[in-house]
Amino acid sequence: MTSNLTIVVVEEDRDRAMAIVDALKDQGDDAVHVIDDTSGLSRKIAALHPDIVLIDIDHPTRDIMEELTLASGPLERPIAMFVSGTGSGLAKAAIEAGVSAYVVDGLQPDRLKPVMDAAITRFQIMRQMRIELDETRRALEDRKVIDRAKGLLMKAKQIDEQAAYAILRKAAMDQGLRIADVAQSLVTAAGLLR
Repeated sequence: MTSNLTIVVVEEDRDRAMAIVDALKDQGDDAVHVIDDTSGLSRKIAALHPDIVLIDIDHPTRDIMEELTLASGPLERPIAMFVSGTGSGLAKAAIEAGVSAYVVDGLQPDRLKPVMDAAITRFQIMRQMRIELDETRRALEDRKVIDRAKGLLMKAKQIDEQAAYAILRKAAMDQGLRIADVAQSLVTAAGLLR
């Protein structure tokens, strides 16, 4: 699952970063980049277009969480964070910031692959859920606008709901549009005529 990936390792300690890079190289032909300064982290991560980000940090700060939110939100990539110890609310803040895997006790090179696999799998599941949620929301919005357009047609033409829907469907087919798009145009035009 994790072959030929572009991996970004965020680690300020050079020796530790090299140990992580060596462990990753032993596991496959991945392209590994190291970021050793967390200032402007989201910008640096975005510039490398990684498939996954591994962050090894003792005590994540609010600034790092904000950078992770920027790095994981709009660009959509899995992030695995390795921390030294438990901190009050840190796991929750990390997950809310878009971290796919939050591992306490630091980064152990022999656990890299299973943690990366888990982070990628969890990220893919969450992304699929977001896509399905967006589609469901869009379908509900489409349904609402179609119902409003049917109501306008029923009132204007004194017809029943089925006839109003047939008019919308025919207009959509004639124009090569979705029924929801035709309905939205009708609702918008009706709003302008008030």
